[in-house]
Amino acid sequence: METLLSYIQSGATGTLSFILLLGVLVFVHELGHFLVARWCGVRVEVFSLGFGKKLFQFQRGDTTYCLSLIPLGGYVKMFGEQPSSGDLIGEGDQQRPMTAEEKKVAFTHKNVWQRIAIVMAGPLMNFIFAIIVFSMVALVGEHTKGPMIGDVSAQSAAEQQGFKSGDVVLKFDDTEIKTWDQFQSQLNKKIQVGEAPQQAMVLVRREGAEQAVEIKAQISRTPNSNPVSSDKYMGDIEGISPYSRSSHVGVPANSPLTLMGMKTGDRIVAINDIKVANFRDLDPTLKKVDPTQPLNLEIERSLDGDEKKPTKISIQWKPQEKLKEYSLSALKLEPTDLYLGRILKKTPADQAGLKQWDKITAINEKPVQKWEDILNSIKSYNGAGPVKIEVARGTEKKTIEVTPQMTSQMLPNGVEDKRYTVGIAPLLMMSELDFVIVKAEGLGAALSRAVKRSIDMSVMTLQVFKKLLFGEISHKNIGGVISIAQAAHDSFISGLSSFLMMMGFISINLFVLNLLPVPVLDGGHMVFYTIELLKGSPLSLKKMEMAQQVGMVLLMSLMVFALFNDVSRVFFTAQ
Repeated sequence: METLLSYIQSGATGTLSFILLLGVLVFVHELGHFLVARWCGVRVEVFSLGFGKKLFQFQRGDTTYCLSLIPLGGYVKMFGEQPSSGDLIGEGDQQRPMTAEEKKVAFTHKNVWQRIAIVMAGPLMNFIFAIIVFSMVALVGEHTKGPMIGDVSAQSAAEQQGFKSGDVVLKFDDTEIKTWDQFQSQLNKKIQVGEAPQQAMVLVRREGAEQAVEIKAQISRTPNSNPVSSDKYMGDIEGISPYSRSSHVGVPANSPLTLMGMKTGDRIVAINDIKVANFRDLDPTLKKVDPTQPLNLEIERSLDGDEKKPTKISIQWKPQEKLKEYSLSALKLEPTDLYLGRILKKTPADQAGLKQWDKITAINEKPVQKWEDILNSIKSYNGAGPVKIEVARGTEKKTIEVTPQMTSQMLPNGVEDKRYTVGIAPLLMMSELDFVIVKAEGLGAALSRAVKRSIDMSVMTLQVFKKLLFGEISHKNIGGVISIAQAAHDSFISGLSSFLMMMGFISINLFVLNLLPVPVLDGGHMVFYTIELLKGSPLSLKKMEMAQQVGMVLLMSLMVFALFNDVSRVFFTAQ
């Protein structure tokens, strides 16, 4: 019953947030057309939010305002909007020529510049609205990744230069750093100076004190995995990232804590009342505990692997033999990345009998040390028979033969990657990122930031269309109403700032999409009017109708394709 209620509440929240998001954006878009049409003296007959059957309506002046059944758009119906030979209005036997007074308020009888203004008003309102929304976000405060460095890889360039896990970046050369994006931006600037590796001086806060770290020729160029970025490369220091492994542990059968009920996948949240969040904190915190005293562990355990339903467990252990110190090695606890956290259904791994919590120890008799070893072994499969995967399952050792299959996966950069997989995922958990709230200092700063963001997002949206057109990113990234609904729901439950950001992002997408030179869209009408300006007379009615039909087919095809992608992601992706 509780699960059912949860689904109902989630569905209701998703539906309401989707209607609110799309309703506001459609209203803003159509309001632009409406206001400029009235300003140009065009009679507006209908202003509708939604399509289909009218659920609610009222009339004021010449205009009927209504709310319609299908909340996937809206429209403004203007008098004389559709050109016809002889300027006829009405239908069938009721057709008649326009009167002189009617021509004064007819859309088609306005000069070309007025028609351009009316058509452009809708997309421009979406752009202006995005600026307003992003200004609100800047004033309310935006949740973004803080400049804290996560786990620094051993023997990496970052470690060699003196960076340590948990460092908080304060300055990069002379630039103050408040967010991770600002830190990344400074790294990106370094690689744009020239081809040679660049140097920098970074000020960090470490254990309460400030310390300078000098980067000596270690900023490298790496391909940018962000599909919406115009930057082909980004600055990188090997071994540095904002991510940290959480304090989940692997508990092998020979660990003394196994007898106390501890299990692989448990997350240690406190050691003798000392809170811990990251795996790297476990060993130093354990070593602070007096080995002559009992060890008290506060554990969070997920039910059936469901991270949303953790239960808290307390474990007390007193060693039978005298220990020099408590430590991960003394307790025989280990990282979780060689353990299987998930087996995808109906995949080779599932059919061969691999199970959640199995620890992979070797592949084809070659020992593995980290998850990348497993990943690379499967990816390099040459089709010559099954792969022998050795696992530890409790006190048992098993060798399971699995035949990888070729699958298609979407990479973070939007490119579809075809490679061999078996259907396994590691028990690799990350700690919550260090988030900060960044607010603009006054209305002027908020507007400046909002305008820049709106322009940047417009450019990025155009970049995505270009990459889709030339096949640089997969067409499977195209999403429709289901994707928008999911994004609306996720951002809504994340808070006001996230929901406003999503609203601004979709508004920018509508701005760019409606300017595309596709008949039916506002951009298509702009093409007609531009041709009219150049040739001195409008296109023939027949040519415009043909173009509209082609545009309608293209638009409907795109909508059907986007819906197909949505349905495929929701219902046909292996779980």
